[in-house]
Amino acid sequence: MDPTYPEAAEAFREKIQAFLAEHLPADWSGIGALDADQALKFTGQWRDILRDNNLLAASWPTHYGGAGLSALESVVMAEEFQKAGVPTSGSNDTFSIQMVGNTLIQWGTEEQKKHFLPRIISGEDVWCQGYSEPNAGSDLGNLGCRAELDGDEWIINGQKIWTSAGHLANWIFVLTRTAPDAPKHRGITFLLVPMDQPGVEVRPIKMLTGDSEFNEVFFTDARTAKDNVVGEVNGGWAVAMTLLGFERGEAAARNPIAFRGELDRLLELARARGRHHDPLIRQRLMWCYSKVEIMRYLGMRTLTKFLSGEHPGPDSSIFKLYWSEYHRVVTELAVDILGPDGMHMVGKLPSSAFSTDSPGAPNESGSWLGTFLNAQAGTIYAGTSQIQRNIVGEMMLGLPKEPRSDSGPWKTIPK
Repeated sequence: MDPTYPEAAEAFREKIQAFLAEHLPADWSGIGALDADQALKFTGQWRDILRDNNLLAASWPTHYGGAGLSALESVVMAEEFQKAGVPTSGSNDTFSIQMVGNTLIQWGTEEQKKHFLPRIISGEDVWCQGYSEPNAGSDLGNLGCRAELDGDEWIINGQKIWTSAGHLANWIFVLTRTAPDAPKHRGITFLLVPMDQPGVEVRPIKMLTGDSEFNEVFFTDARTAKDNVVGEVNGGWAVAMTLLGFERGEAAARNPIAFRGELDRLLELARARGRHHDPLIRQRLMWCYSKVEIMRYLGMRTLTKFLSGEHPGPDSSIFKLYWSEYHRVVTELAVDILGPDGMHMVGKLPSSAFSTDSPGAPNESGSWLGTFLNAQAGTIYAGTSQIQRNIVGEMMLGLPKEPRSDSGPWKTIPK
């Protein structure tokens, strides 16, 4: 791993800096400084600018609407966007571009790519994820949402939960049980399902912060076309793992930038409140600094694999485990620095329920307390810390697998 960037990457950095200077207002201080309505409006306008300049799905091949950027160039762009306080995509594009888009490029048929990828870029199709269920959260292989082929359509019945931004999407990628008599990981099919139909119901879930970015999704004889299978019928587990690799792998190369920005803001908070002279606070801040630096090197390790042509694998679980556990600690420190002000929220809440607040966010209790509450969920969503430890132990370290009582065929849970 080489922690320095080559000259070509620095030349590309100058191009991105020029792009930002051209398209951002002169008084721009970061999207985190905007209120919720202003941030939503700006994100939509900024997405259009990125799309029109082929920087929305920047790592996609050019013939699919991307810029064909290398992994290194994508990270350089993310670094400069983080410094400028602007997003690298639209509000749902983590699911649309990073997850299902990249998965279609690897697993989809040419017909699926030609149909769905341009609609993702245009924003006509907005995606969400249908993985977890009430009885299949951490044990995703135990999912029970059923799909049966009826002529030229799949008929889907069941429930999904913790569907992030499901209320904003018109398409959902769904893991379904299509062979209940097969071993549970082998009878799963990855389907693309339209949400604008009578058989799909979305119900919001209220979070600690009062927001409802998570949802339940119910399928009652919902339908999708026979050809909307990604990969093989009953072979969806491999597709699902590829998608999770994209979710966790790209984050490993980009998220350290956001966490460093958050730590810099925390240092400012400590100085502003005179807590930077407290030896215990200083020690905890230094601990956070060391962890962010380690996170940066973990990201570079992932980037090195991207550059060598490797796809994300089980090692991406290391970063998910690392950042989510770290984020609980650093946000607890922020609440301690706030002191008595940490007992009530002042100012705007974070603009997202995931990870850090947006660049430019004010150093007020509303931002830090909201991020603190969100951080508690970070060790659960996208795979719990316990599951990440199992993946690292079993698939990377070769440790014995946990004893299981459900290794045979999947069985429907009695009502």
